[in-house]
Amino acid sequence: MKTDAAHTMKASRFCTADLVCHRSQSCPPVHRIEASVRRPADGALELRFVLEGDLAALSLPPPSHGRWTRGLWEHTCFEAFLRPDDGARYLEFNFSPSGEWAAFVFSGYRNGQEFGQGPQPALTRRQTESRLELDATLSPELLAGIGVHTSLRIALCAVIEDAGRALSYWALRHPAETPDFHHPDSFALTLAHRPGTRQQLKNQDIA
Repeated sequence: MKTDAAHTMKASRFCTADLVCHRSQSCPPVHRIEASVRRPADGALELRFVLEGDLAALSLPPPSHGRWTRGLWEHTCFEAFLRPDDGARYLEFNFSPSGEWAAFVFSGYRNGQEFGQGPQPALTRRQTESRLELDATLSPELLAGIGVHTSLRIALCAVIEDAGRALSYWALRHPAETPDFHHPDSFALTLAHRPGTRQQLKNQDIA
């Protein structure tokens, strides 16, 4: 995983929204979590997560090797769920600030299995005293389970662990009384596939 102390942002057309903490929880050290996504014309998917706040009061894993690792959601990590606009099959990706990652493919609600121990996402971490950024690029090979030539419904999420080991759950939308990133209504963002153009954004219908 690449690391960089600066936090310069590429000039590109990302679809961006703030994540909100589940109403059953709070995490005062976190001031804001912003999530962004775009689909370049090459069929990849680019994700960016920006956490702003009192990072010293959070439990953030140090940079490590970029390997496939189970149980990342038990600590601070960022997540993306991807589903074709017209299907039930979906993918889950977990990205730790350490550079570790995991992926799962589901045929229906929480009915899934591990995948992705071949091709790896490209992860880049940038951090200052009050800001953590994590970029993830998913190749078309990693997206093959749902097809790259289709519109996508997307859920962008985060699990944040504070220094006291308490977890809080963040997402674009929380439709359930308890945190549930797999809920069908959590897929709150739509990106369209438009062959031959870099203007991939369709709409953002976050309530």
